Amino acid sequence: MGRRVVLRRRLPGGRVGDLLGEPAGVGPRGAGPGAHPRGRGERAGARGAGRQAGAAAPARRGQPHRALGIDDLEDVAADGWRPLEQALLGDRWRLRAADGFTARANSVLALGDLGGAPDPTDPTGAFEPGGGLVPRARAATAVRGVVAARRRGRPVTGRRGAPHPLDLLLRERGYRLDTPTLVLTAALREVAAATVPPGSSGLPAGWSLVGLDAPDDAWLGVYRYRGEPLPGVAERLLRSAPAQVLAAVRDEAGRTVAVARGASSRGWTGVTATEVVPEHRRRGLAGRLLGAIAEWGLTRGDRSGYLQVAETNAPARRLYDRVGFVPHHGYQYRVLV
Repeated sequence: MGRRVVLRRRLPGGRVGDLLGEPAGVGPRGAGPGAHPRGRGERAGARGAGRQAGAAAPARRGQPHRALGIDDLEDVAADGWRPLEQALLGDRWRLRAADGFTARANSVLALGDLGGAPDPTDPTGAFEPGGGLVPRARAATAVRGVVAARRRGRPVTGRRGAPHPLDLLLRERGYRLDTPTLVLTAALREVAAATVPPGSSGLPAGWSLVGLDAPDDAWLGVYRYRGEPLPGVAERLLRSAPAQVLAAVRDEAGRTVAVARGASSRGWTGVTATEVVPEHRRRGLAGRLLGAIAEWGLTRGDRSGYLQVAETNAPARRLYDRVGFVPHHGYQYRVLV
């Protein structure tokens, strides 16, 4: 997913033609792609030709990081931060639990229609992993006006589209709104170009930037979850992706002063767990970490990146906008109180 591939097609008369593009998801068995770009050596009008291999077309137009549909990107992001326990509701909805550490790992994730699955708003429902978790559900919504703002050179803020039906249902049932969030995406090459100074580390003299396969004690000591030290389960989630890197900035004395995590899955690199110690903020360290993770993703063959930011976090949003991230969609949680 997210990588440029060749689709080989059998054409009328026994000829073969190739299409080049980026798969954005896998459709029903035997279903044709939703869009049909012409390939080298293929005649126009050969839409009925039999496929030899392939995948569904992107859900919308635009650059690869904009073309993936909302549910598909939510699915990719979920792969980069896996819970300890997980069960399915219906075909694609997920019930996730991880001892309460982070909302994204302890909530219902709504992907597509629920269909005939059990009621996700029932706090005594079929999935009670570990017990003691607050009923919480996450529903995504579209963000409008992003492309027009980018063309006009304006700050890319976007505006929320119609709420998800689940969000409306939970509001009616007394669930309170929690943490409206934006999912931003970017081309990794653009992020690296905007954050990695040519021929320089971009850091003060004597400072260094390192990448770790697993978080050490110094890394864990900097990262905070909602301002609090991490619980014991945190390290398992930080290492839960198919591949990850734990980036850290160290000062001249070897002290870790800034951290971030990159997770790679299906051609995408996600950035999470970014933290800079208070006395070193506003020095460009968060941007340098973004660049390092973008470069790491590029070495893995990923082309697109994503991250999640609270709508109210204006300083972070200004940084992300400056290095090329644009709103892809939004989501919010509803919590039973």
